[in-house]
Amino acid sequence: MIRVTIGLLLTILVTPAIQASEPEAAACPAFLDHDLRKLHSTDAVNLCDLAAGKPMLVVNTASHCGYTGQFGGLQAIHDQYRDQGLVVVGFASNDFRQEASSEKEAASVCYKNFGVEFTMIAPGPVTGADATPLFAYINEQSTPPQWNFSKYLVDRNGQVLEAFPSWVGPSDPKLIRAIESVL
Repeated sequence: MIRVTIGLLLTILVTPAIQASEPEAAACPAFLDHDLRKLHSTDAVNLCDLAAGKPMLVVNTASHCGYTGQFGGLQAIHDQYRDQGLVVVGFASNDFRQEASSEKEAASVCYKNFGVEFTMIAPGPVTGADATPLFAYINEQSTPPQWNFSKYLVDRNGQVLEAFPSWVGPSDPKLIRAIESVL
């Protein structure tokens, strides 16, 4: 007769689960491992905590652009696909000279006018040598943003699968098919 104590049984059952989760925590890619300040906030978000191992839709945004209405469609994508693991992240930027003059105003456009609930990052560059780390990484793999509301679909492994120019709206079937293919 084999005698197994409860403590030994728990050790046998729990240890593999703990060991399996350790590599996942260490697997956050360097391009995500940055603390970025949220739009009009003192709070920061580390993209590893937010998106490591998940597909992302990354968008450079501006609050005074002809495409600003896309915030509503991006929120709809967030609402529809977040439970399936998609992370939508907006990066406010004035690279194309159409961002609000203050973060307070930019936040009002996002949060009050369009009800944005997905993560919005404080204004920063998305092109050139000073691009935020995530956009520097994206720009190495793809075409840098040519205008506001450029969209990049990044898979769970951090590869840019497809870039969508500003004129491709959030409800465009090409974008939706691409999103659904990574879920």
